[in-house]
Amino acid sequence: MHEIAGQVHWHEPSGFKRAGFGKFGRPKTPYDLFMESDGVPIYRDIGVSKVQNLPLQPWPRMGGRGSYIQLHGTEGKWGCYVIEVPAAGALNVEKHLYEEIYLVVEGRGSTEVWLESDKKRHAFEWQKGSLFSIPVNAMHRIVNASSAPALLLAGTTAPNLMNLINDVGAIFNCPYQFRDRFSGADDFYKYKDDIEPDPVRGLAMRRTNFIPDIINCDLPLDNRRSPGWRRVEPFMTGNTFYLWIGQHENGHYSKAHAHTSAAVLICVKGKGYTYTWPEHLGLTPWKDGKGDHVKRVDYEPVGMVSAAPGGARWFHQHFGASKDPFRLTTWFGPFLRQEYAECMRREGAENRMRPEYYERDYRGLLPQE
Repeated sequence: MHEIAGQVHWHEPSGFKRAGFGKFGRPKTPYDLFMESDGVPIYRDIGVSKVQNLPLQPWPRMGGRGSYIQLHGTEGKWGCYVIEVPAAGALNVEKHLYEEIYLVVEGRGSTEVWLESDKKRHAFEWQKGSLFSIPVNAMHRIVNASSAPALLLAGTTAPNLMNLINDVGAIFNCPYQFRDRFSGADDFYKYKDDIEPDPVRGLAMRRTNFIPDIINCDLPLDNRRSPGWRRVEPFMTGNTFYLWIGQHENGHYSKAHAHTSAAVLICVKGKGYTYTWPEHLGLTPWKDGKGDHVKRVDYEPVGMVSAAPGGARWFHQHFGASKDPFRLTTWFGPFLRQEYAECMRREGAENRMRPEYYERDYRGLLPQE
């Protein structure tokens, strides 16, 4: 190959030489290029101890300061970012074809949502711990009501749409109105705490587009991941963006389980850590002398971790290590026992993992270390 007048010209290989580079590269996706064009930092890793520590830069398109978060294993699936809303200010009005949810990390304020052809604007107030969803392609504006900056964490399906359509104008300037997702009802953003079974697994679900406080809201008993495990699925604005809120009782943790990349876990109460390792290392990596291949992330509110950062199936195991219950939201062996006991002792908290919990199967999996 050689360059002629700005174009790369291709030649067939000679003799028995092979064409091409001999290996696959990873070209930047349309979403990668979109993030870079915004000119703010892009944080890439398997997790972050707390998003409040990420560097923030002026973000002209959004009207505040922010940073993208692209955890390993979620590329092309979920997008995340943190955005700081100026004190007594507001972000720019926008609309887009991708789904978006917000978790309020710090501050208080309000959000206005409307369709372009409608005069009525839906407005609701939020505070630290609030969770809300923006309907697809609805106009929205986020306003800070206080004299200090507010910080919000967003989760989106932008990578899916950007990479599929590959046209930024179509994403942000589409005129179609999804009225089945945004009914215009007066109570659209009123918190609804009714519980119903989700249609796929029969687990607790709430149909609500706004939750005032996921840090302290009531969670129904679930018991699947550990004794006393509580969990609920918010179903918001008709999204395919799947999420749940769950909490382990003090001193309890769940056994390891494996799946492919998709889930991002966010700590909202207490603090803890996650171990994750590729499935091919087996169920007992420390016992088998492979502990150096296991990755660990420590976090506190609001910290994040990719449940399966390697793209293929990874085991992951989450531990709360504080006096407070360990609450998180997920956007979609002997070594362990001893270390957990020591962690709880350092925190002055009680280790309530009784011996029989290690034998009982709460997830249909084999007993773990």
